[in-house]
Amino acid sequence: MVPTRDLAARFEAYSDWRRRLSSGVSALHDWLLEQDLADAQVDLRVQQLLERLHQDKLIVAFVAEFSRGKSELINAIFFADFGQRLLPSAAGRTTMCPTELLYDASRPPSIRLLPIETRLKDATVAEFKNYADEWVTFALDLASAEKMGEALSRVSQVKRVPVALARKYGLYGEGEDDILAALEHGDEGNVDIPCWRHAVINFPHPLLQQGLVILDTPGLNAIGTEPELTLNLLPNAHALLFILAADAGVTKTDLEVWNQHLAGDDPTTQAGRIVILNKIDSLWDDLKSDAEIDAEISRQVRNTAQMLSIPTSQVFAASAQKALFAKVSGDDALLARSRVPALEAALSRELIPAKRDIVGAASQGEVRSITAGVRAILEARIVGIREQLGELRALRGKNQDVVGHMMERVREEKEVFERGLARFTALRNVFTQQTNDLFDHIGLESLRTNAARTRRHIEDSPFTRGVRGAMNDFFRQIQNEFVATARQSAEIHDMMRAMYARFAKEHGIGAFTPPPFSVLKYQKEIERLERAYNTHFNTLWNMVSKAKFALMKRFFETIASRVKHVYVIANRDVEAWLKAVMSPLETQVREHHLQLRRRLDSIKRIHQASGELEERITELEQQEDVIRAQIGGLELQIAAIDTIVVAPDALPLAANA
Repeated sequence: MVPTRDLAARFEAYSDWRRRLSSGVSALHDWLLEQDLADAQVDLRVQQLLERLHQDKLIVAFVAEFSRGKSELINAIFFADFGQRLLPSAAGRTTMCPTELLYDASRPPSIRLLPIETRLKDATVAEFKNYADEWVTFALDLASAEKMGEALSRVSQVKRVPVALARKYGLYGEGEDDILAALEHGDEGNVDIPCWRHAVINFPHPLLQQGLVILDTPGLNAIGTEPELTLNLLPNAHALLFILAADAGVTKTDLEVWNQHLAGDDPTTQAGRIVILNKIDSLWDDLKSDAEIDAEISRQVRNTAQMLSIPTSQVFAASAQKALFAKVSGDDALLARSRVPALEAALSRELIPAKRDIVGAASQGEVRSITAGVRAILEARIVGIREQLGELRALRGKNQDVVGHMMERVREEKEVFERGLARFTALRNVFTQQTNDLFDHIGLESLRTNAARTRRHIEDSPFTRGVRGAMNDFFRQIQNEFVATARQSAEIHDMMRAMYARFAKEHGIGAFTPPPFSVLKYQKEIERLERAYNTHFNTLWNMVSKAKFALMKRFFETIASRVKHVYVIANRDVEAWLKAVMSPLETQVREHHLQLRRRLDSIKRIHQASGELEERITELEQQEDVIRAQIGGLELQIAAIDTIVVAPDALPLAANA
């Protein structure tokens, strides 16, 4: 009996669904290739979609003050079937640095540790991940529980350094808000600090192999001192588990961290915030009845939900330590009393289906976008064939003069269209110029210039007013660039909409309204980063100047890295949008020109040999049948993907019980 079977089964079912969805997308691409309907753009978009599905991760972050049983809860939920504690768990601080548990098949089982000394460099943890030489790596011996435990215990390592050095790292301040207040001070002038800045454990656990990523954070103070947590890792987690102590409830520090960093202002993310009142076994009292104990736990749950402004359904009481022991020893009664199965049920029945809905909807949207262009080409070919058939059928019984007159009319129509191509070429030139102007606003070079200028101003004026002014200018410039991007994209949209309407009116090309481009999601992300900066700015300036300045510089570098990520995504999205705006017109112009040429060639042949008329009509009718079959086949491919997206999970009977 393994109570995590339901969670594992649902995650396995999700991974299987994702693989079937990838196979469906691959089958669609293979079909397009067989039908000669794929081009370089289709190939690229399918490849990007498959890559996103392959790299899809489900990130669950655990946040708590030290000694709340956070690592023990991770062990109990995810790794009890290993028969021992995977993560070190004991009294006091055990996780001294943010720790990611994942599986990367390209690397051997190992623990990679980023030295704390890298805090003196401007690069972010995400950037350091690209350079193996910056990390200290220890292999995991999966055959030896003792050696594995020894390797993983390194996340708890500390070392004694002079206070001045700890301040340079941004890890030490004076007074009540001492970041390292929980660590024991050594001899005068020295202090204990973490040995490592970040840890990545690469472990072939079945759940991790299927795409689960677990983020184990150190104490709450680390949220304020490690920008990567605040600005990247926690906001991108699909579920965030905030662990409190059942006997203490919500402390002042807990409430501050929740409101500033975890609660979130987006209703779509609040559902992924789960609060756990851990260590309910401390409330178990032999002198009280079970009903009295349950009433006390329920009261704590209600109070916690009220203080954090969340539904009581998002607050779970549990005993991680008792749950782990119960799972390892096979004690069903103790496991039930630990209440961890209720938390596991919430994760498996709410988190995973929600993630599946998001991935499925995004994949369906991308498939429809890809196939819309293919369908437009096929429909244009049908229209062209129908026009040819109408003309050729009208020639039945006509003399050569009538055929010659029709040929002349088609030739004139072709010449008129080719004059229209000159306008199309001019449009392309204007489109290219406006595209260049658009990328000038959100290009990475513009961001690099802005960041370099801000960095100089911060270094030249390391005081409150100077830093605040430099950062405000940094964000203002970014927002101005996105406003200019919105204005430029609107001009491009209006120009292309007018050109589509003109070609539709003058040449009978199918009407099409190009989609607009919105910069709202990028502006929202920049606003989130600015709010995070403003929140931490007020906190950081309460520290000693040397420590706060080092930390402020690190926050700026992390913010700049996150902004760069926003710019990269915006550039990618703009490129895709520009193709979506121009490609349909290019395709329709090319198809229309091709159909005119084919009509002219067909009438020429009939003019030269009238006996070919019926043969040509039959040939076109067969072509129409082939294209109609292709349209039907395309619909079947799309329907097959839709069926995969909405199909129920194939869960084992035990998981469905």
